[in-house]
Amino acid sequence: MIPKARRLELRLLVTPDTILRWRRDIIRRRWAAKSARGKSGRPATRRNIKTLILRLARENPGWGYRRIHGELAGLGVKIAASTAWEILKKAGIDPAPGRSGPTWPQFLRSQAEAILACDFFTADLLDGTQAYVLMVIEHATRRIRSLGATLHPTGEWTAQKARNLVMDLGEQAHRVKFMTF
Repeated sequence: MIPKARRLELRLLVTPDTILRWRRDIIRRRWAAKSARGKSGRPATRRNIKTLILRLARENPGWGYRRIHGELAGLGVKIAASTAWEILKKAGIDPAPGRSGPTWPQFLRSQAEAILACDFFTADLLDGTQAYVLMVIEHATRRIRSLGATLHPTGEWTAQKARNLVMDLGEQAHRVKFMTF
């Protein structure tokens, strides 16, 4: 301890009692931080959200954790997809169940005969002008058909090219059900 007479000569900005209080506060905070260990990290998911995830999984057995996450997002519930995965896994539910239907590639292969895809694109000509080209691809055979090119495409021109395509397909035109652009 510094004698009072000596303290007055030093012209301290704070008293020794203040310094001792600061020290006590530092020690208290250090012990509080040590005792709080294990309580850090992401907060627990609310019980009603867990219940909702399990209910969606039971009522829709074909849904995986990503679909459930998407449905919850649509309802305004903000959780990570990995959280839905963890909840399903802990409950003994497969987070990514096997699908009963065909896979996406299998579906596309089975529907390929019914799909035509067409596109307009531009081609730069040697004289600096641009020509608009209309192309079609048959998904089943991967055959590419050039329907025509023009400097000024119009609705009538495009409709005529579509009629020409249908005539060119002949007997196979009945199998085409979808045309994508």
